[in-house]
Amino acid sequence: MKFTILAAACLVMGATQASAGPIDGACMGANRNSANRALCGCIQQVADMTLSRSDQRRAAKLFKDPEKAQEVRMSDRKADEAFWDRYKNFAAAAEGYCGG
Repeated sequence: MKFTILAAACLVMGATQASAGPIDGACMGANRNSANRALCGCIQQVADMTLSRSDQRRAAKLFKDPEKAQEVRMSDRKADEAFWDRYKNFAAAAEGYCGG
């Protein structure tokens, strides 16, 4: 029984470290009360499933600078509009999957 619990804990710790990425780092660094390792790791997992690595780096910047998010959202550039659509889909998926 103790071995099973230890093995499960090791798997969870490994999954958390494996999920570290730009979104996870930005989430943890955003100084929000609800941010914690489990939630930020979950959001990173959703990002891994829904955003390219390039989009993840760009989205991480939005975590750090919410005014930049407003600029992207209001932009008329096609590339910004396309990114914003992908970002909205990611955000909705993360909210549904992670409850954050």
